[in-house]
Amino acid sequence: MRNYLESFNILTSDEIDLFESKVVSKKLKKGDFYIKEGKISKEIAFVVSGMLRSFYYSSSEEEVTYCFTFSNYFLSAYSSFLSQTKTVENIQALSDIELLCVSREEILKLEESSSNWLKFFKFIAEQEYIRMEKRIFLLQKESAEKRYEDLLANHPEFLQLIPLNYLSSYLGITPRHLSRIRKVFSN
Repeated sequence: MRNYLESFNILTSDEIDLFESKVVSKKLKKGDFYIKEGKISKEIAFVVSGMLRSFYYSSSEEEVTYCFTFSNYFLSAYSSFLSQTKTVENIQALSDIELLCVSREEILKLEESSSNWLKFFKFIAEQEYIRMEKRIFLLQKESAEKRYEDLLANHPEFLQLIPLNYLSSYLGITPRHLSRIRKVFSN
């Protein structure tokens, strides 16, 4: 994680040491939940290894996968983390996971200790916002074929590692439609 934090050129070595002293290691098994709907997010985690999916239940009680998180990314039910209200999302391990977690309380202390932490957390939040906005535009503007093509170009690891039912949900299509699209792209 140190290399990841250093790559932003925002934090000093002492600040990174301080951060590392605040993290708690957590492991999840495949199928375990990082957080479930109805809980309040009290921490942010850095994914050391593994992959997770974020999903919610539609009004018809169908699971809708809207995000995948891999190694070297931060993870949280962020709206709940910020507002300290119950989350509507579920975050589930798709493989065995290793996380480094920092409590909300410790993050608030870090932010008070140095403006560098404010800059760092602002940068991370901005990057996540840009990623989310791109995803929304892709879902609303593009065809299923174009969304699959974008996934193929930008995240080929999704296609190799994620079960097809979660992948089709992420793309906003049925598993059958995904099979047809995959067949076209394989020819």
